[in-house]
Amino acid sequence: MTMTDTLIAAGALNVSPAASPAASVMWLVIAVPLASAAVLLLAGRRSDKWGHILGVAAPTVSFLIAAWGLFDLLSRPANDRIQDFDLAWWLTNGIDLDFGLRVDQLSLTFVLLVTFVGTLIHVYSVAYMGHDPDRRRFFAYLNFFVAAMLLLVLANSYLVLFVGWEGVGLASYLLIGFWNQRIEYAVAAKKAFIANRIGDVGLLLAMMIMFSEFGTLRFGDVFAAIAGVASWDPGHATVICTSIGLALLLAACGKSAQFPLQSWLGDAMAGPTPVSALIHAATMVTAGVYLVVRSGPIFEQTPVARLVVLIVGAVTLLFGAIVGCAKDDMKKALAASTMSQIGYMMLAAGLGPVGAIFAIMHLVTHGFFKAGLFLGAGSVMHAMKDQVDMRRFGRLDKFMRLTWLTFMMGWLAILGVPPFAGFFSKDKIIEQAFVPPPDALWQAWVFGAVALLGAGLTAFYMSRLFFMVFHGQARWTDDQHPHESPPLMTGPMIVLAVGSVSLGLILTLAGFDDYLAPALVQAHHGEPVLNAYLIMALTFVLVLAGAGIAWLKFGRASAVVPELPPAADGLVRAARADLYQDEFNHYALVVPGQTLVAVTTKTDDAVVDGAVRGLAWVFQGLGGLLARIQTGFVRSYAAAMLAGAILLMAIVLAVWI
Repeated sequence: MTMTDTLIAAGALNVSPAASPAASVMWLVIAVPLASAAVLLLAGRRSDKWGHILGVAAPTVSFLIAAWGLFDLLSRPANDRIQDFDLAWWLTNGIDLDFGLRVDQLSLTFVLLVTFVGTLIHVYSVAYMGHDPDRRRFFAYLNFFVAAMLLLVLANSYLVLFVGWEGVGLASYLLIGFWNQRIEYAVAAKKAFIANRIGDVGLLLAMMIMFSEFGTLRFGDVFAAIAGVASWDPGHATVICTSIGLALLLAACGKSAQFPLQSWLGDAMAGPTPVSALIHAATMVTAGVYLVVRSGPIFEQTPVARLVVLIVGAVTLLFGAIVGCAKDDMKKALAASTMSQIGYMMLAAGLGPVGAIFAIMHLVTHGFFKAGLFLGAGSVMHAMKDQVDMRRFGRLDKFMRLTWLTFMMGWLAILGVPPFAGFFSKDKIIEQAFVPPPDALWQAWVFGAVALLGAGLTAFYMSRLFFMVFHGQARWTDDQHPHESPPLMTGPMIVLAVGSVSLGLILTLAGFDDYLAPALVQAHHGEPVLNAYLIMALTFVLVLAGAGIAWLKFGRASAVVPELPPAADGLVRAARADLYQDEFNHYALVVPGQTLVAVTTKTDDAVVDGAVRGLAWVFQGLGGLLARIQTGFVRSYAAAMLAGAILLMAIVLAVWI
């Protein structure tokens, strides 16, 4: 008897009759890395010699189970691929809150991405963290991170999703601040944690509204209830969905570093580079996109919330691209690119069901080339004594051929150069952005232009990064001796480079849109306001222009790159300062918050505590008056008793007569 059979017999696991054998064991995908994290943390230093092996084995096992789940899913009819099953129940006063999982095309896509890319990052970490005395604890945190993300994407309700959501937030805090002996790293972890807590308020509000209106938090039940309300009271459904949609968007902005909660992402580079790769490629920042896409039936009922999603995606897309153009820190430039690329995905998710398909496709391809880019950056740091300033690199292609080649594949993929992966996903988003919704032609021109402009800016800042690191003139110091990284680091980079080259074409030929569509709202394809080939040509021209300008400024052998940032105009200075996002947050949030706290404190002291103190003074005064008649003389007490008796007799006689 298998472990799953034992749990079913004991009543601890309730699998619906429709659940396949592969789906019924999908809980192991979460349980294995979670158990591994627990073992590594509880074993302590005793697991130092073998902890990394267990840490790598856990996501590998999860990937194999997920791969079995994919083959099983593909063997089922398209209309029978959504499988919900319960693991446990949270019982309250007459209300059943079940803890279950959903296995469908969308969740399995994320599970495969998280486990496959996550496994490669774990392998890379064995060598990258080889000299860290706390490597075992690092792998425990990585395993916990993967487990939390898997719970998030496999949840069959917003309640279970919230558990994974909070787990991801905790894991990111632990990993960003892993080297917390440095104060700035601890501050960066705290900043990410607080920014995400602001977003969490949105998810909690959305769940409260859902439960208040529908009495359930299960995806299927919530979506069915919304459809039912929309059929008999469209106005009420729009109000509810707008409230829920905006609250969910706030949550997504916090987790995916979208405007206006994006300020934590650059500082999160304080963590070890494998953490950056995992956060940006396969886990944390993709969670917001998943939340919006999974909640598609809600956003379909609210044009207002969907428009706000579009605006947030467009603003963040340009925000990240502009910041990326001015960053000299290699990892922070990549962080800005993630912010921008997630902006593309959020923009696509706001375009409706068709856009949501391309958002997930770009998320998958981005997971490969962004993980490869971050691991490549880590390889450069490994060779250059943890240097991250691109102005101190140059000409590394001669000394790090594998890193240069694999990084190039990721660079060409993020630019969207055909036939690399990004071409098949990002260009589809740009094309879809030019498709106008009903009675809103302006949206096609505005958001289409933003998507085009973002492609040109992406080509410039990513080419600037590539050329400043690997080409131009050598600018490193005499004590730096660049060399290639060991096979445990270059191996995962090669695998990710292969994905950066071929994954987009593979997904397109395999019919990814047809595969994913049944798990989403029914899609209606529209025609763009410009010819699709013209959009493709304009995109390619802008990409060539951006890359060409970067080559002229930074890539040529004769190009001179100052070792210190030169004087610049206001926009460049603003981009170097992250467009003053921290200053904005300080004066828009921190200062008003401090003022509110000060006013509240004074009010509490003057009114609440004042009332208590005043009452105490009253009783103290009464006590003082009463104390004066306590003389200690018997004659005084006898006189008081006589006076009382006379007064009492007078009252009785007055009433009697």
